[in-house]
Amino acid sequence: MLTTAAGQAIPEGLAAALAGETTLAVLPEHDDGRYRSMLHLDEPLEYPDAAVIVATSGSTGTPKGVVLSARAIRASANATHARLGGPGSWVCALPPHYVAGLMTHARGIVGGGGTASCASDLHDLPAPLGRSYLSVVPAQLGGALDDGALAARLVAYDAILVGGSAVPQTLLRRARGRGLNVVVSYGMSETCGGCVYDGVPLDGVAVDIMAGRIELSGDVAFSGYRMQPALTAQTLRGRTVITHDRGAWDGHRLTVLGRDDDVVISGGVNVDLAQLQAVCDELWGVRDGRVVVFDVPDERWGARIVAATTGDVAYAEVRERLRDRVEPAAVPKELARLVGAGASVTGKIDRALLRAEFEAR
Repeated sequence: MLTTAAGQAIPEGLAAALAGETTLAVLPEHDDGRYRSMLHLDEPLEYPDAAVIVATSGSTGTPKGVVLSARAIRASANATHARLGGPGSWVCALPPHYVAGLMTHARGIVGGGGTASCASDLHDLPAPLGRSYLSVVPAQLGGALDDGALAARLVAYDAILVGGSAVPQTLLRRARGRGLNVVVSYGMSETCGGCVYDGVPLDGVAVDIMAGRIELSGDVAFSGYRMQPALTAQTLRGRTVITHDRGAWDGHRLTVLGRDDDVVISGGVNVDLAQLQAVCDELWGVRDGRVVVFDVPDERWGARIVAATTGDVAYAEVRERLRDRVEPAAVPKELARLVGAGASVTGKIDRALLRAEFEAR
């Protein structure tokens, strides 16, 4: 049986799905119909082990319906608790229709500690009772560190998972310098969220790098994409997820370098947009007024590097601060003020949306 749930109804529906009573299709509270269409709610389920269908964030194109089994969700939750020191209660400060928010509820169910919810700005973050965990994105962590009382409350949490996008080293140093036990999480919807913590795979997860691309294997792997067999065959081989992320080993720790389509050629020179974005995030932060970079087609340059912001940053400042930090080809050719320049709630940058808005000016 396929059922749907949104908002506050998601935890109850998830518990039923993990108990094998239903397959849960997770929806945002305000769906304009796109999610329902993508999830093909009127079509029979093609995966017998389907427990949950959750949408990807769509940061690189149209969102996809990711089918997760109860086995995968339980494996992820149990491996997380094993790494962090044991089951505990969780706080959900992320939208539960994305995998990061959904998995806070799953961990609370599987571990028995339950899950509380709080606002995205964490202003109503509960004081922890017993072993407690929190999952946030970098922008939320940065905002919390600017509030002394809130930062002090975070110290009491046994671990704070930070993922969704690259985490600036300056932000990590600030958080850890304040005594917060911050754990950087890497994963995706197709692996039930984070499956590599601080560069080390969770128990039961294997990481390989093939031709520079990260491959993730284990019970945490998804079952397939909803009604997209060709894409599933490209992405999933047995229990191995073939990602579009570039990676390298630093000793025994995985370093994520960015997506394989982040490298563009501008004026005959390779420009790594992920590296350039990391520098921008160190300089301007990851909150309001963030400076984000993307490329647009250009007859002269091949790909022209553009910066965008919703803040008061001037192009002269962008050019001056970047020119001593990056190669000349990576310095943006212009600065645009775009409504869509802010990252998504999960911290990811939708470059396709930025290009479309830039070209529509």
